[in-house]
Amino acid sequence: MSEPTYDEESRTARLRDLLRGLAARIRELDADGSLLRGGPELLKLMGDARSELFHYEVRCTYDSPEAARNRRLVDRARRQMEHLDFGADGVELGPDDDDEEPWRSR
Repeated sequence: MSEPTYDEESRTARLRDLLRGLAARIRELDADGSLLRGGPELLKLMGDARSELFHYEVRCTYDSPEAARNRRLVDRARRQMEHLDFGADGVELGPDDDDEEPWRSR
């Protein structure tokens, strides 16, 4: 159909437009006396509206691209923290290595 829309206002406006368009087309076909002959067209319009309604209803489960990226970064950091191994290589800390400001160069 279309690419994902993460902006709630845009998604809401698109859904309203689809539903109003479907309603208008039903009225037009009914006024022309061709409501039943318009079945295939209406099925397509209803399918589009149904799909958009579904996405609108489950919108709270979507992550924006930024939120998804942040979640991946946090997950990666957590995995790295779980696999930290202090002192396993036999490296001993000397008296100077226990500095309160280890980030400063000497």
